[in-house]
Amino acid sequence: MYGGNDTLKARGALSIGVPGEIAGLYEAWKRHGKLPWKELVMPAAKLAWAFTVSPYLHMQMKATEAGILGNAGMRAVYACNGEILKVGDVCRNGKLAWTLEAVAERGPAAFYSGPVADLLVKDVKEAGGIMTKEDLEKYQVKVRRPLSQSVMGLTVLSMPPPSAGGAGLMLVLNILAQYGVSGISGSLGIHRLVESLKHYMAVKMNLGDPDFVDVGAVVSDMLSPKFAAELRRTIYDNMTFSPQHYGGRWNILQDHGTSHLSIVDGERNAVSMTSTVNAYFGSLILSPSTGVLLNNEMDDFSMPANTTANTPPPAPNNFVAPLKRPLSSMCPTIVLKDGKLKAAVGASGGSMIPAGTIEVLLNHFAKNMDPLSSVMAPRVYHQLIPNEVKYENWTTVTGDVFLLDAATRGDLLKKGHVLEPLAGGTISQLVVHNVEGRGDLTAVSDPRKGGVPAGY
Repeated sequence: MYGGNDTLKARGALSIGVPGEIAGLYEAWKRHGKLPWKELVMPAAKLAWAFTVSPYLHMQMKATEAGILGNAGMRAVYACNGEILKVGDVCRNGKLAWTLEAVAERGPAAFYSGPVADLLVKDVKEAGGIMTKEDLEKYQVKVRRPLSQSVMGLTVLSMPPPSAGGAGLMLVLNILAQYGVSGISGSLGIHRLVESLKHYMAVKMNLGDPDFVDVGAVVSDMLSPKFAAELRRTIYDNMTFSPQHYGGRWNILQDHGTSHLSIVDGERNAVSMTSTVNAYFGSLILSPSTGVLLNNEMDDFSMPANTTANTPPPAPNNFVAPLKRPLSSMCPTIVLKDGKLKAAVGASGGSMIPAGTIEVLLNHFAKNMDPLSSVMAPRVYHQLIPNEVKYENWTTVTGDVFLLDAATRGDLLKKGHVLEPLAGGTISQLVVHNVEGRGDLTAVSDPRKGGVPAGY
């Protein structure tokens, strides 16, 4: 599709996949909603008319300034006076408000087959893309049974393929459960976490869209305590290894972005939902007729390529095909204890999402940290390739400092890890239900992004 030019799938009109969020939200509403659809959508339309630029949004706009200024649609919304909007400025996207008002009135049909679809397809074509109205009309929501795993006395529910995140979360938890709670504390616990993450990354690219490839055996292994025990026996407490030790066969894609929300209501119904346009500002194309910022989701597919001695081959299970969904790392998770809700959790942060979600879960449920401390604790990540531990070392735009302590860094270096400071990572959202006590809720929205919990 891209003639060997992987930059075409990274940004621009050929990186755009068929948007699915509106259809997905509508399907969830049909199955579980109580309030009128219009009443739920109109607040988003109102927000599109005018909202205030936050420090975090401004930071990301500045980081993407060239892309924003290079597209007329984005320029009109995010740099209407010729320069990027500042913190506190009002951002207006009247075309998006019109689109959302149409969706509020007519449902997804307005977006996928109505006037919005016609305008969206026209804008994509003018930008050099190939998405058609038929592509929009044929879009179908896939409702899949979540993965479920009993581990550490909890029942963990998470996202199945085509995301690798849920299976990855369960694999890592199963490996770490072999050590017991005391065995995952301190710097040794961090080392064991890192080694477990490396095993997950080695397995990850064997997954893909289950409508196109058979991933049943891979998922079964990733959920198997026996398989986890076999991997645990390859982990040494005094050293780490090169990527070959972990057995990965395929080149590992680094997916990007996402947004996450965790919600629990008065009846203790829970929603953990991750959505995405992939990278920050997606394809860097905003449809001027509809106000829709278009994704670059095609970048999450693998692409046939020549390999070298230092580069594993791309994963064929994740090659592009019509109607196929790409592999992702999304990891929306719900935790139960004895059949009752204990937590809703998840994160944004691309391929680092499973690690961030695992660390928050372990902090609270294994290390008995309170919800706020569980989210605030510094995090580490490993993508297998490059063979380095990324550790938080940054000050956020709101002034919070996140830094893995020097003693832990020193212990990891002694075991042979290569350390790389990271100004960023995952953004977690956690709601904990005190089911053993008064039944109250504690919500934490990650301050790394300037988040604050909301209650109604």
